[in-house]
Amino acid sequence: MGFEQTMDVIARGVEIIGIVTLVLGLAAALVRAALVLTRGQGVEEVYRIVRMVFGRSILLGLEFLVAADIIRTVAVQPSLENVAVLGLIVLIRTFLSFSLEVEIDGRWPWQHAVLGRTTPLPASRNSSEPGEE
Repeated sequence: MGFEQTMDVIARGVEIIGIVTLVLGLAAALVRAALVLTRGQGVEEVYRIVRMVFGRSILLGLEFLVAADIIRTVAVQPSLENVAVLGLIVLIRTFLSFSLEVEIDGRWPWQHAVLGRTTPLPASRNSSEPGEE
C-alpha cells in the first residue's frame, strides 16, 4: 500500500470517528434526556440537556471531519482546486461551529473572558474565623 492509499485510509478512519462521535453524542443526549424525564424535571430541562449535549457532540464531530478533509486534501490530493474546496469547507464548518457555540452557550465567545473578569473574587478568610488561629 502506497503513501496516498495509507493517508486515504487514515482520513476515512478520522471521518468514521467523527460520525461515531455524532451518533454517540445523540445517544448520550437521549439517555440523559430520559433520565431527566424520569426525575420529572420537565420538558424544558429535557430540551436544554439534549440541545447542550448533542450540540457539543456536533462540535466535536465537525472537528474530526475537518481534520479528515485536511488529511485527504494535503496528503492525498494536493491540487490547487482541492485546496480551494478545502478552504471553503473549513470556512463553512468553522461558521457552523461558531454558530453552534453561540447557540449552546447563549453568548459570544469573547464574552466568556469578560464575564470571567467581572465575577467577584471569593472573600478571603481572615484569622478571626472559627477553627483558625
